[in-house]
This record gives sequence, structure tokens and C-alpha cells, in this order.
Amino acid sequence: MYQFKVNTTLVAEFVLLGFQNLHGLQCLIFLLVLMMYCMTICGNLMIISLVSYSKNLQSPMYFFLTQLSLSDILLTTDIVPNMLRIVLHGVTTISFKGCITQFYFFSFSECLQCLLLTVMSYDRYLAICKPLSYISVMNSMLCLILIIMSWLLSISISLINTVSLGSLQFCGPNIIDHFFCDYTPLIKLSCSDTFIVKLEVTLLSFPVIVFPFLMITVSYARIILVILRIPSVNGRQKAFSTCSSHLTVVFTYYITLISMYGLPARGPSLYSSKVTSLLYTMAIPLFNPIIYSLRNKDMKVALLKAIDSSMECYSNMF
Repeated sequence: MYQFKVNTTLVAEFVLLGFQNLHGLQCLIFLLVLMMYCMTICGNLMIISLVSYSKNLQSPMYFFLTQLSLSDILLTTDIVPNMLRIVLHGVTTISFKGCITQFYFFSFSECLQCLLLTVMSYDRYLAICKPLSYISVMNSMLCLILIIMSWLLSISISLINTVSLGSLQFCGPNIIDHFFCDYTPLIKLSCSDTFIVKLEVTLLSFPVIVFPFLMITVSYARIILVILRIPSVNGRQKAFSTCSSHLTVVFTYYITLISMYGLPARGPSLYSSKVTSLLYTMAIPLFNPIIYSLRNKDMKVALLKAIDSSMECYSNMF
């Protein structure tokens, strides 16, 4: 039985409780999580490979999609390996430095996803609302600038948040009722004054969460107005199909993000917060490549061509 370390000694490690009362299903859940992790890595690597080698996918939208896949890979790789250890052993420990490092990469990938989804919504806005100027505006240089800015802003904001969180004192207790080192459970364990850190995190959330969400909302409001003005039903369906995959990803991502961090915390909601965390750390990175593959005609064509090419190479070998 783990005991709280209630003294003046600074905490050197944290205890992650993970999932309690699995009732002997550890092996089954371990295999399920491992399978989902492998599918997530393979699905996102597939998107990166298809976009890199298929001539039909050399457009800004798919270039941004590869960056989103990289973000998904980073997020799941940061969380899932340690989660597998928790599922197998029930309770596990993580060093203070390891916990802060895990939080940094988690924060970075979340910030990057918010910014990438915003860039992708701007791309869809130009493609549908400004089709005549799309090619000249969304050129390769602008695409590169938008991606570099998204990465640099995510790195900077995550670093500021992590340094501020890591500078707090943790003198006990050292038990985190979660499966990874998230901001909320960590800030609750600190014995320092956390007002400045909370204020800092709130202010820094505006450039990566609030403003991007407003930009996405405005972009899709204009997109919907333009689509509704298209006289033919086929024209409206074709226009909407170009952004339906991205809109689905945006909707699921922000619903989970708002439900996790935007709603007031309640005492009995620990279990629901873990379930919500599972959604945006495992389910969404798994579903993103599925959504973009199954709902996108160009992606399906590129995938079929890649399969045919692989089968042809395999048959030529024998």
C-alpha cells in the first residue's frame, strides 16, 4: 500500500494509480491498448507515406495532414508506453523529471494539434470561398511558414508552461489518480502558491486554444454560407465533401478538449476525466487516419494504387 509522503522533503517521484479495479482483465486490456497503439502508428505512418510518394496528394491540405499525423504519433508515443506498464502492473511510479518531460511533450502535441487544425480550416476556407486565388495565396512558401510558426509557437508555449510547472515545489502527497502526468492533477499536488502558474497557463491558452477555435468557427461559418449559395445539390455535396473529414476531426477534438478542461471540475468525475483523456490521447489519434482515409476519395485511390504496386512488386519477386 502506497503511503502519502506528507513532510517537507521534496517529491522525487510520483505514483500513477492508473486504472483501478480491472478485475483480472489486465492482459486483455493490455493487448487492446497495444493493438490500438500499433494501429495508430501504422495508420498515421501510412498517411505520411502516401502523401510523400503519391503525386495526386501533393497539395497544401495533405501536407498539413502529414503534420497532424506526426503530432498524433508524438502524442500516443508519449502516453501509451507508460500506460501499458500501468495496465500490466496496476500501479507504477515515474520520476519527477520523467513526469515533467511527459507533460511537456503532451502539452506540445496538444498545442500543435490546435494550431494545425486552424491552419487546415484556413486552407479549406480559401479553397471553397476564394477558389480563384487559392493557388496563388496558398503557395508552398506560405504552407512552410504556417507549419514553422505552428511548431515554434507550440514549442515555446509548452516550454513556458512546463518550466513554470516544474519550478513549483511538490512536498506531498505524491499520488496522481491518473494514467499520465496531466496539468490538473499535478497542479493540485503542489505545495507552492500556484496562482501565477494558473494565470500564466490561462493567458497562454488564448493563442493556442481560444483564438484558433474562434478562427475555425468563423472559417466554417463562411464556408457553410458559400456552400448554401451553390444552386445544385451535387455542387453542394462536392464542396462539403472537401472539408467534411476535417470538420469531423475538429468537432471530435474540441468536444473532448472542452469537456476535459473547459468544464468545472467535480469531485465524482475522476472516472469520466480518465475516459475523456483516453479519447483525446488514444481514440482521436487512431480515428484521424481512418476518417481521412475512408472519407477522402484521393486518399483511397492513392492507397489502392500503393497496394496494387506492392502486390505487383511481391509477385515479381517470385
